[in-house]
Amino acid sequence: MLAALMATLIWDLSTGPADLGWWDVFLGLLDPDALEPSMDVIIFDIRAPYALMALVVGASLGLAGAEMQTALNNPLASPFTLGIGAAATLGASLVIVFNLSPFGLGHNLMLPLGAFAFAGLSCAILMLVARALGTAVHTLVLFGIALLFGLNALVGLLQFMADADALQQIVFWTLGSLARADLPRVGIVTLVLGLCMALAMRQAWAMTTLRGGEDQARSMGIRVSRLRTGVLLRVSLLTGVATAFVGEVGFIGLVGPHIARLMLGEDHRFFLPGSALAGALLLSISSVASRALLPGVVLPVGLVTAVVGVPLFIALILARGRSVAQ
Repeated sequence: MLAALMATLIWDLSTGPADLGWWDVFLGLLDPDALEPSMDVIIFDIRAPYALMALVVGASLGLAGAEMQTALNNPLASPFTLGIGAAATLGASLVIVFNLSPFGLGHNLMLPLGAFAFAGLSCAILMLVARALGTAVHTLVLFGIALLFGLNALVGLLQFMADADALQQIVFWTLGSLARADLPRVGIVTLVLGLCMALAMRQAWAMTTLRGGEDQARSMGIRVSRLRTGVLLRVSLLTGVATAFVGEVGFIGLVGPHIARLMLGEDHRFFLPGSALAGALLLSISSVASRALLPGVVLPVGLVTAVVGVPLFIALILARGRSVAQ
């Protein structure tokens, strides 16, 4: 998976109006000083932020989806199918429409803070519902769908109230795009991803045990409620920061963990980093497709992930159904 990820990164860097060969890009990455000035600007100043943002955002959403599916014992759980992504978009939309900047905080800081705050609130609501009604798949999924539609309605109301400039920014969030990626934002997402991955790996054994059932986990001394609270806080942070910088990018957090589970099993020492790699790989491929499908046009990456994710997820469901039947 890591080798495939490196290949898609080079493919992403070589895709665009300037027709660069992948071999030239590979050699340029090994020896940047040998590049011509024009190629150096194209690769490192223009395309590298997009390509790197696709990797770290995809990895963040893949990790968030994997942790959420384990914590809620729900194979259909993901940051976006259960409304957490929509909540993050609502938080970012409030900052945009009302130009919120308390204590002199700038837009670059308030957007991820607003997205994280509302993603955390959504996670808290889901956790309360899971405790009150149990962790049955149909119960939590139906509630998540209701929450998703309600939050989307509020975002639509804000769009109706917004002026032309704010409306354009909100549409950017809802479609999902890598167009505003830059290296400082890549650094912020990378820092959050590294922190959350380190915390998740410390609890890998406990989360693997939780997959065997709550009773088994409690019998081995694991505080299930405390574990779930930590997981949902990490999911809120990962989803909020990723959404604040690229908007809503669906299906990565849902499909990535299923791919990792089929390849690596349920041992979370391998499943968690595998889910991050699978998410990064999916979004990197989508980034390439967003520029290659229509020459001269860069499609919103959120649209591409939906086009790629829907048939892939259907194929995973059919494959799982056949294996169960056998």
